[in-house]
This record gives sequence, structure tokens and C-alpha cells, in this order.
Amino acid sequence: MRQLDRDADFTAYLEARQPRLLRTAYLLTGDRHQAEDLLQTSLAKLYLAWDRVRDRDHVDAYVRRIMVNENNSLWRRPWKRREHATDRVPEGAPVLDAYDEGLGAAVWAVVQTLPPKARAVVVLRYYEQLSEAETAEVLGISVGTVKSQTSRALASLRLRTPADLDPRHRPHDHDATTDTEEER
Repeated sequence: MRQLDRDADFTAYLEARQPRLLRTAYLLTGDRHQAEDLLQTSLAKLYLAWDRVRDRDHVDAYVRRIMVNENNSLWRRPWKRREHATDRVPEGAPVLDAYDEGLGAAVWAVVQTLPPKARAVVVLRYYEQLSEAETAEVLGISVGTVKSQTSRALASLRLRTPADLDPRHRPHDHDATTDTEEER
């Protein structure tokens, strides 16, 4: 009976959190298939440790830690760094956020150019909206390191971000009433 309760508890957690965790995995890896693999591996490790996770309010933090560690481990493996030549480029389904005219996807494409550790800090701080202390705990680093890595990552993003994504350089939409009042 205990096994059934355990599995039901784990399944309920997955149903509630899997989409958000997949999004986090995608932001860490930059590839849908790698994100699915990363999440699957991380959830398998979570399942094996499910009985040891005592504080159910912090399961998300535990899984994020697993995902970051697993992603870093995969990134370090030499076979992951090899390029694979193909005769044709596979078609990928574009992901466009309708509510922001695709700007969010474009911004995250720039974030994907960061090294894995810097990307992890940005994802945890700005997508997951973790505090500096929570980010430090997930990554196993000091708060000062989170601050410095965040600062360097943001500086790098400022240099890498195309001008058309910079809100200071985007044309502002004016409605007809505003234009008419300004012309008077």
C-alpha cells in the first residue's frame, strides 16, 4: 500500500509541475530534445530519492538542483562537444510567444548563447524568479558568486542583444488620440 501512496504522490507532483520543469530544462539546454532528456533523467533521480525528500514544499528546488547538476555534467562530457555533420539541417518547429510578438523567444535565443553556468544563473534568477540566496543554494555556490555571475551574464547579454530587441530602440506605438493631441 505504501508503494501505491508513494507513486500516487509522485504522479500528482508530475501532473502539477512537469510543464514548468520542462520549460526550465529547455531554458537550460536550448534544445527541446535535450530538455526532454534532461527532465526525464532528473525526474528519474527524483523518483529514486522521493522517500528521502522530506520537505515537500522544496521539491521544485531539489529538482532544479538535479537539472542544473545533470546539465553541467552532460556539458562537460567530451562526446557532447563534438560536432556531428549531416547532409541536411533538421526542421525545427519555431516557438513564438503570441503575447509578445516573439520577442521573448528572441531574448531567450540570446540567453542560449551564454555559457552553461551563466545561463543557469540567468534562468534561475529571472525565469524561476529565485532570490540570490535560493539560486546559490540550487547551484551550490556562494551568494557573492551568484551576484558576480549575474552581473557578468547581464553585461554579456547587453553586448550580445541585437538593437531591435532593446526597448530603448523600439518604436513606440501611439494611438490616434495621442497623435492628434500632440499635433495641436
